[in-house]
Amino acid sequence: MTSVNTTEAAAAEPGSAGTDPEADAGVEARVHALADRSRTASRRLARANRAWKDRALRQIAQNVNAKQAAILAANARDVAAGRENGTSTALLDRLSLTPARITALAAALENLAGLPDPVGSVARGQTLPNGLRLRQVHVPMGVVAAIYEARPNVTLDIAGLALKSGNAVLLRGGSAAAATNAVLVEIIRDSLEDVGLPADAVQSVDQYGREGANVLMKARGRVDVLIPRGGRSLIQSVVTNATVPVIETGEGNVHIFLDQSAPVEMAVDILLNAKTQRPSVCNTVETLLIHEGAPAAPDVLAALAAAGVRLHADARAMELLPAGVTAEPADDGDWGREYMDLDLAVAVVDTLDDALGHIRRWTTGHTEAIITNDLANAERFIAEIDSAAVIVNASTRFTDGGELGLGAEVGISTQKMHARGPMGLKELTTTKWIIQGDGQIRD
Repeated sequence: MTSVNTTEAAAAEPGSAGTDPEADAGVEARVHALADRSRTASRRLARANRAWKDRALRQIAQNVNAKQAAILAANARDVAAGRENGTSTALLDRLSLTPARITALAAALENLAGLPDPVGSVARGQTLPNGLRLRQVHVPMGVVAAIYEARPNVTLDIAGLALKSGNAVLLRGGSAAAATNAVLVEIIRDSLEDVGLPADAVQSVDQYGREGANVLMKARGRVDVLIPRGGRSLIQSVVTNATVPVIETGEGNVHIFLDQSAPVEMAVDILLNAKTQRPSVCNTVETLLIHEGAPAAPDVLAALAAAGVRLHADARAMELLPAGVTAEPADDGDWGREYMDLDLAVAVVDTLDDALGHIRRWTTGHTEAIITNDLANAERFIAEIDSAAVIVNASTRFTDGGELGLGAEVGISTQKMHARGPMGLKELTTTKWIIQGDGQIRD
């Protein structure tokens, strides 16, 4: 996600606070106090049963729908301020809420309420020869923090996922969405109180600005895990400077390989959806690799151009352009770029090996896809692509927690420890061992 609101990126940078030591110390004390209240709330949530947590989720969904007017009014102020500040088109799209988007967010909370509770589920278990009974069970992380930018949907997504998985959450949603997030957090907290759960299970440090973000990143022992979600600068700043354990999410330089055997109609439908359905998000395709001689190529390129996609093509791809379709010459800067807009890099490759090599060089490890009717090529692609999601004959837009049945997502992890890909309920839990005996002692 290379388009970054510099104000939000700065919010994650250490050393950018004011020079007044007393003011900084005051912010540190206040954020620590919030984290301590989150810890207390997390203990109550850890004891809450599924029915209680689901009741809270449904109450939040109901109140979000009931207060759409207030949410939209606050969001309009944020969007207007963003335009005045020169925020990119992609970030404005992520910032903007509509009645349909709000309804979808509320529906996602309802869907979460219908999913199994991960807390207490058994990862594995056995009885040892000495009679000890072992269970490894899923338990809440405790206090989860999130730093994100211009994404008010994340406020509801992560709050809902955290509550269902028994965690308290501390949010830093950034100045770009400050008005919207303030309304959403108030709705969530009021809803929790309505059902008898602690309002402090969901808190924000936005009122403390970038100093608050700095303190949050270093609140080791008070915060159990931190999840950054946003552009490359924000994520890398958090990963570099945080002392709290971080689950790294990543940008999406997403590829689709159009195999020689790809059916024309399927290829056109998939590429149009993957590029144009919502171009500002991280699971949108950014590079199309065309197998030399693929019959579907001219139809795909014509359809993309007709949909308003600006093609950035290498010399061989230029030769495939149908009459009336134009493209800009591509260079190395295009292969590594996450456009987050109606732009697409296009290259022609001789073999599947060449496609795999290109992807290995430029991938961000998010999502890669192949369109093919060749089973052997599909299996090789699956085996050799090392990304969080590998897709065969479907749009890359399906790399999404809601679309994959997770209810929602905290983000899409491109790391390889604990969580990888869309992070849902189970990814917000850890495990503990329960060992039960009848007086056994070790020899």
